[in-house]
Amino acid sequence: MRSSEYALVTGSSSGLGYEMAQFLLEEGYSVIGVSRRGTTLDHPNFIDILCDIREEGAVEEMYELIAGHTDALHIIILNAGIFEMSPLVETSTKEFNDHLSTNVVGAFHILKHAIDFLVEDQTHIITISSIAAKKGLGSMSAYSASKFALNGMIDSLREEWEHLNVRFSTLMPGAILTPIWDNVEEELPSDQMMSMSDFMHVFQMVVSSPSHMQFPELMFLHKGGVFK
Repeated sequence: MRSSEYALVTGSSSGLGYEMAQFLLEEGYSVIGVSRRGTTLDHPNFIDILCDIREEGAVEEMYELIAGHTDALHIIILNAGIFEMSPLVETSTKEFNDHLSTNVVGAFHILKHAIDFLVEDQTHIITISSIAAKKGLGSMSAYSASKFALNGMIDSLREEWEHLNVRFSTLMPGAILTPIWDNVEEELPSDQMMSMSDFMHVFQMVVSSPSHMQFPELMFLHKGGVFK
């Protein structure tokens, strides 16, 4: 049992974040879920924190709450993000900035203020990115730009924190069938998307990997997937 080991999961209210938090609880971790609207996940080892990670002050307050439970985070999962599809000429500056604020600046705040909670030789930072970070996709300029920027920041930090010997793994899946698509007007072939269980198989492998292993760019697609 890992009841003394803590995992932080951003974007835990639904979708991948909810599933990852639930899996980690089943594995014996104490899980701190962070989201803007909270979650229905009910477990004695689950701590639900409402926080808008775009706001640095809110993230600092979040870590003050975490400090009341633990001074060590063994897993940090950067999952919170937004996704919208639109051609570049129809994308507003606000929409573009919203992607950067949530997908990049939010992760920056989480990592910047996590420094006192890192466990040398142990902490595993897992970033949920996208294949869109390696291949710019049509009608996804804001999302792709944010994921390219996120990966660049993680690559830089991997070098900067090398002396701490913490692990960095970045998962780059193709399209996954989650509630994130509910607000997309364009009709997409959901039968070609990766299922949640497909993603979780990969996630479980990464979490369960030996302490000397990390996955800097783990790209994976559903057979015949829509993001190629």
